[in-house]
Amino acid sequence: MREDVESLDISDVTANWVNAEVLARQIDERIKALADLSDTPLFFGRLDYLHAPGADRAEGAEGERFYIGRRHVHDHDGDPMVIDWRAPVSQPFYRASKKDPMDVALRRRFGYTGGELTAYEDEHLSDPDEVATTSKLLQQEIERPRVGPMRDIVATIQPEQDEIVRSGLGGTVCVQGGPGTGKTAVGLHRVAYLLYAHRERLARTGTLVIGPNRSFLHYIEQVLPALGELAVKQATVDDLVAGGAEVRGADDAAAAVIKGDARMAEVVRRAVYAHVSMPTEPVVVVRGSRRWRVPAYELEAIVGELLDRDIRYGAAREALPQRIAHAVLVQMERSGEAPDDRVQDAVARNSAVKAAVKAIWPPVDPARLVLRLLTDADFLAVHADGVLDEDEQRTILRAKPVRSVKSAKWSTADAVLIDEARDVIERTHSLGHVVLDEAQDLSPMQYRAVGRRCTTGSATVLGDLAQGTTPWATRSWAEALAHLGKSDGVIEELTAGFRVPTDVIAYASRLLPHIAPGLTPVASVRENPGFFDLREIGDTAEVIAACEELLGNEGSTGLIAADARVPELAAALTSAGIGYLAPGEETTAETRLTLVPASLAKGLEYDYVVLDEPSAVVAGEPDERTGLRRLYVALTRAVSGLIVTHTAPLPTQL
Repeated sequence: MREDVESLDISDVTANWVNAEVLARQIDERIKALADLSDTPLFFGRLDYLHAPGADRAEGAEGERFYIGRRHVHDHDGDPMVIDWRAPVSQPFYRASKKDPMDVALRRRFGYTGGELTAYEDEHLSDPDEVATTSKLLQQEIERPRVGPMRDIVATIQPEQDEIVRSGLGGTVCVQGGPGTGKTAVGLHRVAYLLYAHRERLARTGTLVIGPNRSFLHYIEQVLPALGELAVKQATVDDLVAGGAEVRGADDAAAAVIKGDARMAEVVRRAVYAHVSMPTEPVVVVRGSRRWRVPAYELEAIVGELLDRDIRYGAAREALPQRIAHAVLVQMERSGEAPDDRVQDAVARNSAVKAAVKAIWPPVDPARLVLRLLTDADFLAVHADGVLDEDEQRTILRAKPVRSVKSAKWSTADAVLIDEARDVIERTHSLGHVVLDEAQDLSPMQYRAVGRRCTTGSATVLGDLAQGTTPWATRSWAEALAHLGKSDGVIEELTAGFRVPTDVIAYASRLLPHIAPGLTPVASVRENPGFFDLREIGDTAEVIAACEELLGNEGSTGLIAADARVPELAAALTSAGIGYLAPGEETTAETRLTLVPASLAKGLEYDYVVLDEPSAVVAGEPDERTGLRRLYVALTRAVSGLIVTHTAPLPTQL
């Protein structure tokens, strides 16, 4: 298929060089999408239908066989050899069961080592004499060690995951999923499915995946290209709001919480529209020997109407000169003239009209506006009246004066406020679909910033309320969807865990009633219970001994500790002659241990983990609830085994 595209001759099929460039680029993208992956087979399953799909199921009607794979593959004659996993005919591969065989006689799973076929396994779904069993190949694929960047899960998608993946483009879906439930993979595969089902529409409107940080985006960046989807952009929330100001500073927790509060949107809106002043003087337009006068009361009516329409500040400002010009044209027509649109445009550009517009509806710079709100106590007091109390206003005011927008040390929360102001002035461009991962850590104002990017599209929101570790962490998904502007979104919960071993997730789940009451604990579907040990120790030397013990196994090991404990543990590892890495650095055969501050553990995973001093992890956060959530994250980073070491008593919740 790739060679067919490479051999296309477009020298005589385009009208001009522009068309030729566009077509050449499209061909280049198609060639990239058809790239071979050395360790990825073309197909992973087979379906034998009792009857041809869509055909009359009359007695004696012949069935049909389909191979299911990551990509559609056809032969030289154009006949399909492998069916794309997203096609409707592939759906029973994920949904069919003994209870509901969906007209499937046989489902075959293929096992691979690298790119080489090594096994297969059959289920006769329509045979009443065959007992339903757990697929060994499926279990092996789920429990395969997690090494390198994230992979696709097309061979192992579960029925409850498939329902979310194939949900329609029109609706927003919010997925609550505990550690290891595959929520990120489900979100990415939903994008791939939507691009398959609505390719033309999404090609026009665009798609975006938003992650918490660059390391996370690097971890997931190969999933969609492996499925042949190259057009999906990736960004962090900070990337979205960049451009208004360079982030060089940081807020304390109290200021960040207030700046991230949804009430700030009203403060910003009021501050923007406060620049509009009602006219007190008429506008006099001179054209040739005639003078046309628009009185102040008529100008006031025009301004009032524009304010009542609740359109963007900038759009109203652009409409104002045309409205004034229209009032002049009405007077011209009454006097017997017959002006046309060109005359109206000329009047709108008249110096008197321009001067009036500048005085009534001046331009507003978003960054300057936010800087004034944060430095001018009187200006903030006027526009925050009835919204923020005096203590809250004092909390967000800057202690030192700032000379200019460029010299200000903007924080992440400030950049979001500038983005809000920019949207009040000029509408933000909307995409067709947005995926938002690790959403539980966003502030209400950050949700609004994401929601602006999909006002006319839909979203997939992914997260775990139990892992919210910011002071402004999401309290409920219904509240988050409201801030996003998607109150009608559907909330789904994934509770089957594919990554964390049974004993480990059961221990970590003791914290759930205290950090996220009402959440269903994750139930591990792994047959291997994993290794779990709780050790009361005497000193740091025993922590190092636990690391050495786990390094005797294959795979990576993480030593996770409270941030304040990291220097002491680093020194102990060095004196013991054990090399270690920082989070994000690639493990090698010689160095397989990573020393991880608890504040950076989210999203990371290791084959084995030593968790040092749980009470210190809790104490390292501003409040107990956030500390327990940080501990929950740290406890659920292990894929195969976990040792918890402590000298101080464990938190009572454990």
